Amino acid sequence: MHTAILTFDGYNELDSLIALGILNRVSAPGWRVSIAGPTPRLRSMNGVVIDAMIDLEEACDADAVIVGSGKKTREVVENPAIMATLARLDPTRQLLAAQCSGALVLAKLGHLRDVPACTDLVTKPWVVAAGVDVLDQPFFARGNLATAGGCLASTYLATWTIARLHSLEAAKDAMHYVAPVGEKDEYVDRALRNVTPYLEPVGALQK
Repeated sequence: MHTAILTFDGYNELDSLIALGILNRVSAPGWRVSIAGPTPRLRSMNGVVIDAMIDLEEACDADAVIVGSGKKTREVVENPAIMATLARLDPTRQLLAAQCSGALVLAKLGHLRDVPACTDLVTKPWVVAAGVDVLDQPFFARGNLATAGGCLASTYLATWTIARLHSLEAAKDAMHYVAPVGEKDEYVDRALRNVTPYLEPVGALQK
């Protein structure tokens, strides 16, 4: 199973890299997690430069795609070349998730027409203007679509993705690994409270 994390210039490190770290806690044959970008090198909102592992074309073929956020998301959705490529994303054959301003990308692609979304407070007016009902909660999913609001809600996207592509036990183990010592059960329980109501079905990619 391959998960691609879409990452653009101006990306938020917490959104792309926390999800990357948690998803890579899974050890299973064929399990793969990639940072995907429109250019070979990407600079974060705080100047952290990373190399993209795959391009957007390959990302569109992944089993799960997480759209990361950043300060240039409105530029991303106004870029015809990028949006034409991302038009290949299809929730009938893959999981699609968005972190914070990534919800604006899914909205502009038409995937949130009848699905409420979570996003950060700065992005909320743009997502509302795109015709999407924004929820006052950190995570929401319906079918193969999920959104999260707030940088640290990236833990919930990772938990949901692992549960859907692998198993709930693997998701719990991954969260337990990264959670602070002395607070591991608390962190795992919080993730499960937010994610399990939206698992349909657990451990399988809904087609």
